[in-house]
Amino acid sequence: MSDFDTKVLYIGQKPKVTRTAKTNAEINVLLQAARRVGAIVATNKKVTAGLNKAHQGPDHRRIANLDRENEVAPPAKIAPSVGKAISAARLECGLTQKEVAQKISEKPSVLQDYESGRAVPSDQILSKLERILAVKLRGSEIGKKLTPPGKKN
Repeated sequence: MSDFDTKVLYIGQKPKVTRTAKTNAEINVLLQAARRVGAIVATNKKVTAGLNKAHQGPDHRRIANLDRENEVAPPAKIAPSVGKAISAARLECGLTQKEVAQKISEKPSVLQDYESGRAVPSDQILSKLERILAVKLRGSEIGKKLTPPGKKN
């Protein structure tokens, strides 16, 4: 059987094709027309209309509220007195920032941040600086000279 034999040819008017309405106004007009004719009309409302589960955007208000509730304070910077003690001890030893940074295996920018008070304190770096500069940088007596172990005053 060829494709020609299966085609239906309409002469005159085409059969009416049911069409789907796109807007609420069109839907209401079609429903009223069907009710006037006496047709049984049943409408079903979609439960999940407008919810595309595969593509849900973030709820920005909820996220913003969570951010405001859980504000985390920025980490404390090093005290200016520690930076001044580091700078004074370094100059007293006659060392440059670059030389001290090489001795503690850090970048010179890290030492600059410590001396200016912009750095977040690290116990490892502070202990290395205390050992190299022989100055106390933690605790209550910041800037006090440390005596090498074995020597007593």
